Amino acid sequence: MSKIITLNSNNVKKSLETRELLHKKLVEVGFNVDYEYNPQAELIISIGGDGCFLQTVRDYNIPNIPLVGINTGHLGFFPDISPDNIDSFIKSYLEKDYIIQELPLIQTKVITSKGSCDIFGINEAVIKGDNSRTIHLKLNINNKHVQNFSGDGLIVSTSAGSTAYNYAVGGSIVDTSLNVIQVAPISPINTNAYRCFTSSIICSHDSLVNICPECEFENSTLVVVDGLQYNFNEIDNIRLSISDRKIKLLRTSSYEFWSRVCEKFL
Repeated sequence: MSKIITLNSNNVKKSLETRELLHKKLVEVGFNVDYEYNPQAELIISIGGDGCFLQTVRDYNIPNIPLVGINTGHLGFFPDISPDNIDSFIKSYLEKDYIIQELPLIQTKVITSKGSCDIFGINEAVIKGDNSRTIHLKLNINNKHVQNFSGDGLIVSTSAGSTAYNYAVGGSIVDTSLNVIQVAPISPINTNAYRCFTSSIICSHDSLVNICPECEFENSTLVVVDGLQYNFNEIDNIRLSISDRKIKLLRTSSYEFWSRVCEKFL
């Protein structure tokens, strides 16, 4: 074991106070602590809310090192350890009383007239129009045409992301033990002129989702991955799939998905 732990926090006062206390306690039990990414670390601890956790994953380029979150934010679906439980967390970690949950990422390949790029996310990719315009999208799944969508946009999410933006627009909550892709509409237009699904679609993990903007009407499309916005012009195609890349999320041994859902949403 490397005996190195990396701490990353936001700048909220409670987070910084928690980081200072955690640093002190980790040193007392024999760990070295870094505040910058260290590839030799055995654990990364994110101190903040869900946004800080997602930012940590991005800043550290989707590390292969296990991550755990201490929740000093609001919802705290990823960071599920309370600052009040630091001592019990350290004890459990030293005794290896925990589980490692591997969460697959969603890969978004954006293909434009100038080339392509890949963006990875934990929760979802959102495809919508610039300047809050209605967007028209051609949706294909496994090379089969599904619909011509018109509305505010489409959300393509992982199982982990089913409780995020997907849930807010009425998508289904999916147990993270199921590896699936979910496509949920945002404010679909459903009239005689435009016929769109009004509920989400759930596909197998090996499905390939293709989304093509109708650039005759829109030549600027927003792609938002885990809340980070990318603006592209003249998109030919957006390919979304479950990646082989995963993050390793350390959970307490008592973690159970549906208990967590009930605690946070009901």
